[in-house]
Amino acid sequence: MDYAKRLTQVFQTEDVKIEHVKDKGISINKYIADSGFCSRRKADELIQSGVVTLNGEVAKLGMRVEKKDVVKIDGALVQPIEDKVYIVLNKPEGIVCTTERHIENNIVDYMHLDEVIFPIGRLDKDSKGLILLTNDGDIVNKILRVEYGHEKEYRVEVDKPLTKSFIDYMEQGVVIFNLKTKKYQQTEPCKLIQEDDTHFRIILKQGMNRQIRRMTTALGYEVVSLERIRIMHITKDGLPLGYYRYLTNDEMKQLNQSIQK
Repeated sequence: MDYAKRLTQVFQTEDVKIEHVKDKGISINKYIADSGFCSRRKADELIQSGVVTLNGEVAKLGMRVEKKDVVKIDGALVQPIEDKVYIVLNKPEGIVCTTERHIENNIVDYMHLDEVIFPIGRLDKDSKGLILLTNDGDIVNKILRVEYGHEKEYRVEVDKPLTKSFIDYMEQGVVIFNLKTKKYQQTEPCKLIQEDDTHFRIILKQGMNRQIRRMTTALGYEVVSLERIRIMHITKDGLPLGYYRYLTNDEMKQLNQSIQK
C-alpha cells in the first residue's frame, strides 16, 4: 500500500474547477494495525501510554503516517505487512487466547506459524471451538463491535435440566457484572435453541468476558461444556479439534461484504 503524498488531480469544466486532494498518509493507529502488531483499539492504548514514536518523537492520537515516516513501538521498528492471513482454528480446551508468550499454552505458540498473528476476540481457556486468527489488525473491531450485529453461535451443556424460565431469562437478558465497565448490566437479547434436557445452542451478538458462563451461573446453573461453532457465516464444520485452516475465497468475499455494511 502506498502511503506517500499523492499529487493533486485537477479537473477543469467550463465554469468550475474542482480539485481532488488525497489525504496525506494514514492514521497512525491504522498503520500499526496494518503491521499485524495489534488492533486499532490496542494501538490507541499504546499511543496514549507513550511507547509509540513517529520519526523519533512521541506519537499522539490522530497523527498521520506517510511512506517515508518511521514508526517504532518500545524502540522496535513497525512496518505494514502486505500479505494478510485469516485463519479458522478449532481450539481445544486448555489453550489461552493471548499473544503474551510468557503465558503457558498461549495460542501463538500453539499455532507455531511464521506469521505474526493474534486472535480476533476471545474463547476462554476452559472452552473449545471456533476462533479466528489474523495479522490484519484493521479487521478486528469490524467483526467484534456489537453495533455491527455479527452473530456468534455456541453449543452449551449445563449441569441440570433446562426449564422454560431459564430459557426465557437467557433470551431476554440476564443481569451480570461487566468486568470492563465495572458495572452491573443486563445482557442483550439473544436466541436460544434447546436440543435436549441439558444441551442448548445460543446465538449472541454481544461478547462480554465469559458471558455465557456468567449468565448461566446467575440463573443457578453451571456450564459443563461450552463450544463455539460459528462466527457470522464462518463455521468449523469438518475441521477436527486442534486443527486449523485458512478462510476460503468465498468466506473472505462474504466477510468483506459483511464488515463494509
